[in-house]
Amino acid sequence: MNERIYRLAGTLALCVSGFAIGQGRILDMVADKIIAKYQNANCEQLWQQKGQPKSEQEERAVQLLRNDPQARSAFLNRVTAPIANKMFECGMIP
Repeated sequence: MNERIYRLAGTLALCVSGFAIGQGRILDMVADKIIAKYQNANCEQLWQQKGQPKSEQEERAVQLLRNDPQARSAFLNRVTAPIANKMFECGMIP
């Protein structure tokens, strides 16, 4: 993920913890950015990014999603299919 997505993920972490009403919109924005990243990246770029360590903001966002099953479910329902399709096309999953 690029730095912009990390920033959005950090924003997600802050917003989800305190603002339930805006949570869906923030999750949608972050999900849209991640989906666009996968759709616009070529396979070589994805392979290079796969081995890179996660940023502090990404780690916080992941931890937040681990702690909030409802937010995690909504987020994964949005991003799973587009990401899995791209990874399949690139030979990253069987």
